[in-house]
Amino acid sequence: MGARAALASAFVAAAVLLLLVNGGACAMYKVGDLDAWGVPPASKPDVYKDWAKSVKFKLGDAIWFLYPPTQDSVLQVSPDAFHTCDLSSPLLKLDDGNSIFNLTKPGRVYFTSGAPHHCLKGQKLWVDVPMADGSHVKPSANDLAALAPTPGAEDPGTTSSEPPAGSRSSDSSTADDHASSALRAVAGVGSVVAAAALSLLL
Repeated sequence: MGARAALASAFVAAAVLLLLVNGGACAMYKVGDLDAWGVPPASKPDVYKDWAKSVKFKLGDAIWFLYPPTQDSVLQVSPDAFHTCDLSSPLLKLDDGNSIFNLTKPGRVYFTSGAPHHCLKGQKLWVDVPMADGSHVKPSANDLAALAPTPGAEDPGTTSSEPPAGSRSSDSSTADDHASSALRAVAGVGSVVAAAALSLLL
C-alpha cells in the first residue's frame, strides 16, 4: 500500500473510531460497488437496481458517486424525469467526480447520469429512504409510474462492457477495496472525512 493510500486509510479509520465512540449509526455506501458510476456493463445490466435493493438504507446514510468529472455527472431528478430520462430540469446536479449525497429526507430519491444517452443505457438509480423508525413512505402514483420500462431504452445486451474511461486501474484496486470497506462504517461526519481521505487516494 502506498503512502497516500495508507494515510487515507488512517483518516477513515480515525473517523470510524470517532463514530464508534460517539455511537454513530449512519453509513456511507459507494454506489453500485463498482469502480465508478457509469453505464452498466452488459454482464450486469441491472447492477444499480440490484445494488439498491441489497442495501438496507437508514435515514442519515450517504451514498457516494465516483466518476470522471470531465465525462459524467449525477443528476437528482423527479420521478417523471427518471422514467423518461429527461435531463433538462434536474433537481440537483453534482459534477465534481467525487460526489456525496446525504439521505436526509424519507421517501424515494431518483438519480441519473448527466451524460447524454447514459440514462437510456441504464445508468440510473433510485433509493428508498426510510423514516426514522425504519418504516417506508408509501410510494405515490408518480413513484410507481417512474419504475415502468423506460421509453426508448436500449437493449441492455448492446451496452459496452468496458469500464468507464478514467476509472482507476487495477494497480490501486486493493487500496480502494480497503478504503471502500472502511467507508461503509463512516457516519455523521462521513462526508467531510471521507472526502478528505478520497482526495488523497485520487
